[in-house]
Amino acid sequence: MNPYESLPDKAFWKTAVGSRSMFDIEQLWQPKFKLRPSDKIATYGSCFAQHIGKALRERGFNWLITEPKPPNLTAEQSSLFNYDVFSARTANIYTTSLLLQWVKWAQGEEVPDIFWEQNNRFIDPFRPKIEPHGFENLDELQRLRKVTINAFRHSVEQANYFVFTLGLTESWTDKNDFEYPMCPGTVAGDFDENQHLFENQSFDQIKSNLEEALNRMRKMNSKLKFILTVSPVPLTATNSGQHVLVATMRSKSILRSVAASLSEGTDYIDYFPSYEIINSTPFKGAFFEPNMRSVNPHGVEFVMSHFFCNFEDAINSSKEKANTSKPKVKQSDANRQDEHCEEALLDAFKK
Repeated sequence: MNPYESLPDKAFWKTAVGSRSMFDIEQLWQPKFKLRPSDKIATYGSCFAQHIGKALRERGFNWLITEPKPPNLTAEQSSLFNYDVFSARTANIYTTSLLLQWVKWAQGEEVPDIFWEQNNRFIDPFRPKIEPHGFENLDELQRLRKVTINAFRHSVEQANYFVFTLGLTESWTDKNDFEYPMCPGTVAGDFDENQHLFENQSFDQIKSNLEEALNRMRKMNSKLKFILTVSPVPLTATNSGQHVLVATMRSKSILRSVAASLSEGTDYIDYFPSYEIINSTPFKGAFFEPNMRSVNPHGVEFVMSHFFCNFEDAINSSKEKANTSKPKVKQSDANRQDEHCEEALLDAFKK
């Protein structure tokens, strides 16, 4: 008699994977929490995280929006101005250090008073594509940045669950000790090699920053629980000196390890395997577009079906509400992450 003799089918590759169609692989996630439609769920992170909020809304769950769009905006304008992308209009938060930076600002720490000018418009370096043509003046930039910081704080204070998608390990910081979401001089601004510093963060750095961010948020809301996931979307480009494929695997492997390190054995942190569902060998790359980077609509839906299959009772009980009062996400809109993905714009700089 040995421990393997009593293990369930899901513990063995042959029965759980090898003898199944990829569409029949199941039990990939046993969530720690039982999400209910009434729970307030905040979502932030890298590009792929944008699908989670829309999927919550489509299925009748309470996607917490603390920075709602102005009532006179059309759906097209709302998307253009980055409303209803995350719970607040932070734009993509690619790294754990960026998340920590936003948490510190929400707790009242001083925000660097910097801006970029381009074509007589003002650009927020921390949200360089949040306004499609930049801000009309500096006062508008600063005022709306404060609105978003307050909205981010409110989402932390009000949420029952905070879903965060880890995206990148590569980061760009200023010598004055703050981080940009993008390298200056790419999306906007001017690059200064004496002022702007590249770093490919280590496991210890990423874990420390994420742990501090989550602990600070728990001080703001002692009942807050977290669901971590890792974006399956490969890097558009790397400044590491490595081949972009190798750099991608390094980045995602470290992020996955950090998520495991914090979620395993912690009752208020869970991990959902979106990265594994898209990238594991049984799925044969079928969920990528021809560019082998963007996740296609079928992949997005497949990931979300695995997320929500554990909450079928809650979904069924709220189905009528979802059908009558919640706008559904059209499948044709499912793969729109690059529309709000600054990192994807790095592709324009390839020689």
